[in-house]
Amino acid sequence: MKLDSIITQPVIETERFDLRPLRKSDMGLIGLYASDERVARMTTSIPHPLPPGSTEAFVARAMSDTRDQDIWAMDGTRAGGAEVMGLIALQRMDRNQSEVGYWVAPIYWNTGLASDAVGALVAANPMGNATMFGSVFQDNPASARVLTHCGFQYLGDAESYSVARNATVRTWTYSRRL
Repeated sequence: MKLDSIITQPVIETERFDLRPLRKSDMGLIGLYASDERVARMTTSIPHPLPPGSTEAFVARAMSDTRDQDIWAMDGTRAGGAEVMGLIALQRMDRNQSEVGYWVAPIYWNTGLASDAVGALVAANPMGNATMFGSVFQDNPASARVLTHCGFQYLGDAESYSVARNATVRTWTYSRRL
């Protein structure tokens, strides 16, 4: 008999917002923001234009007990904000490591939201990792500042494929020991 473990995902509270697991009611705002080309182009996995059904499939994967990453909504309702202001995720890796990824809705750009979310996730370290990694496209220095602001150290240059750009894009890679 094989026993599968169910992965639980905590709610992480900050002064400005909560990081909480996704729910089906998030699909509308996630679809709205993810369909914005400015958001999609700064990620590896969001296509542009956003195909029908992709948001529903994304949320279903995020809610699955067999997922390989945990995804949180940046939920500002407790402080009078929007239910979804962006997303942040931790991708499980081997050797007690994870990779952080995030995007913020354009209306919340340059507000410190991404830095607060990454900082809260690092402080909570919900997977109990020894190391977190992050990479950003080199034409997105604001995202690189988020990582360095949260204590990540530059490791080097690499490349990642961007679905929205249909191209391989140069990246900067960072790590943080926890």
